[in-house]
Order: sequence, then structure tokens, then C-alpha cells
Amino acid sequence: MTAVTYELIKKDTKTKARRGRVTTPHGTIETPVFMPVGTAATVKAMRPEEVKAMGAEIILSNTYHLYLRPGHEIVREAGGLHKFMNWDRPILTDSGGFQVFSLGALRKITEEGVQFRSHIDGSKHMLSPEKSIEIQTALGSDIMMAFDECAPYPADWNYVKDSMERTTRWLRRCKEAHTNTEKQALFGIMQGGMYKDLRKQSAEEIVELDLPGYAIGGLSVGEPKELMCEIMDDCVDYLPENKPRYLMGVGTPDYLFEGVERGVDMFDCVLPTRIARHGMAMTSAGRVNIKNAKYERDFTPLDHECDCYTCRNYSRAYLRHLFKCNEILSAMLLSNHNLHFLVNMMRNIRKSIEEDRFTEYKKEFYEKYGAF
Repeated sequence: MTAVTYELIKKDTKTKARRGRVTTPHGTIETPVFMPVGTAATVKAMRPEEVKAMGAEIILSNTYHLYLRPGHEIVREAGGLHKFMNWDRPILTDSGGFQVFSLGALRKITEEGVQFRSHIDGSKHMLSPEKSIEIQTALGSDIMMAFDECAPYPADWNYVKDSMERTTRWLRRCKEAHTNTEKQALFGIMQGGMYKDLRKQSAEEIVELDLPGYAIGGLSVGEPKELMCEIMDDCVDYLPENKPRYLMGVGTPDYLFEGVERGVDMFDCVLPTRIARHGMAMTSAGRVNIKNAKYERDFTPLDHECDCYTCRNYSRAYLRHLFKCNEILSAMLLSNHNLHFLVNMMRNIRKSIEEDRFTEYKKEFYEKYGAF
């Protein structure tokens, strides 16, 4: 009995886009889905009730950050992440790998794992495949990610090959360490950088382990969009049709559409809440920078086509005022809108696949949204 199952409901006839459903111990997830990121057991500037109200069915939390603060044992004592943060729907936890590799000079990669210094206080730590699984087991997420190495871009073929093969060896260790299989599902991560032969090799090796789901890692790490789409085209074809496919760390509308078109089911990104804290909103007519002086006397909603709490109750002028005054409410209202915008966009994408008009919806969206 696996903790997570996938059901394919409908395939688009013109593209690889597909409509599905992921079932977990904490509920079902309609796919394709965008997952809001709650790095430190909270979606920044949002109450869990608000995130639920907009229709988000799953959120992502971060192993590395929760290991350092408050510590996975404290979360375990609290009854797991769901109880600790008051979220009763599915949770996916990343492995901590990406954060550790982002530390650059503060970390050292060995076959055993990664030695690193905390970005908080400089203390020394070791994160291995076994340790990552131990932490994620304590957190009690529905979906846990395997500990992997995300190769930088650009990187030469030999480096990426070594890195990818180490990721596969680490995945085998993750699977061995993972014993809570009825309550938590382990997803493997395909690596291979921008090399199609390595992507194929990676996929073949991880699919052999017959896991409940698979992620595409190491994309959207600085490479041109065209190259990302080209690599993704092949990546999806190497993964099984009867398991969910997850593209890690992608959250701009265009990248979500491109991913869905190629058959990806799950996405996550900090982007909507991060840009909200900098006064930026996604709207049906494109991005709005609320800092602009032209909004000083603009008493219209942020987005005329949006029915989120922010757009129903506040004007652009007021949002600009809040931002200029450095008021906390600015981040709260803009985060609410941006997340609602993407959750709603994914709902429309699912509907368009059901009605076999995904290509038309994508075209309509792009024409209104403008340049990305």
C-alpha cells in the first residue's frame, strides 16, 4: 500500500497536457497544480485559512530550514507539521538539497552527504540521504523528496554526469531509509543538467525503483527559457504516465503553461509571495508594479477580472499607500492576490484540458498577459 496514488482523468488531444488527481493521506489534489511554498512552516504573510479559502490543496515546506529552526524533533513533538502549522491538507517537503547546494563556499559535497555551515549561526552540520529522510519522517509530510544534488548552470558534461550518478546512489539510500511508506510517499528526482543523454540515463535509473512519483530537478536554474523547454520536452517522455510528474521551483505563468503543455502535473515556487513583498502583482493584464506613481490616485481594483479578497475590497491607490508606508498589510494583501491568481489560473487550465481547449486558453492568456 503506497501513501500516494495518481489517477489520469483526461489527456489533451493537441499537446501532452493532462488532467489528473493525486490522492494522499490528507486529501486529494487536482492536477495540474501550483503549490504555494511555506518554507518555514508558513506561507509568508498568509494565514492557513486564507490559503485554503483560495482553493490551494497542497503546500510545500522546507526540510533544511525546519531542521535548523525550530528543529525536526520539536515538530515531531508537536504532532507533525500538519498540527504544528494548523494545515490539514497535503504537504510536500523538499529534501534540503537545493538549499544546501545554494550555500556555495559554506558546504562540501562527499559521497556520504553534504557538510555545511548554517546560514544562521555558522554551526556545522551534515545532511545525508538518511538524515534528510529522518527529518522528513519527523515532519510527517505526505510527500517527501529524495536528497539530490542540483548541478549548477552552466556545468560541463563530466561534472553533471558524476553529480547525476551520485543523486541516483543517494536515491537508493533514501529508499532504504524510508520505512513509513503507508503514510508518506517518497518521490525521486531526475537530474542531468542540460544534457539529454544524462537526463535519459537518470530517468531510467530512478524509474527502475518504482516510486510513487517523480520530479524533474535542475531546470530553471539560470538557463535560457528555450533551452529549458527543449530539455523538459524530453524529460517528461522518460517518466511513466501512471505517476505524478513534478517540475521543481517553477512559478511564473509562462513557465507553468509550458510545463503543463509538456505533461507536468505539479509545480512550486516562492515567486508569488516574494514579488508581493516587493510591491509586484500578477494580473490578467500583466504585472503591476504598485510602487509606480501612476497608481497614486487609481481607485480601481488591482485586477478587474479577479475575485480575491484584495481585489474585492481594496484599490491600487490604497495598496500603493500601504507599500510606501512599509505597512505589513501590503505584503499580506499582495501575497493573497498573487497566490489566488496562480491557483485560479491552474483551475482554469484544468478546466481547459477537460474541455480539450488548452491551446486556446493558453493563447487567450498570453494575449492578455503580455510579455513575461
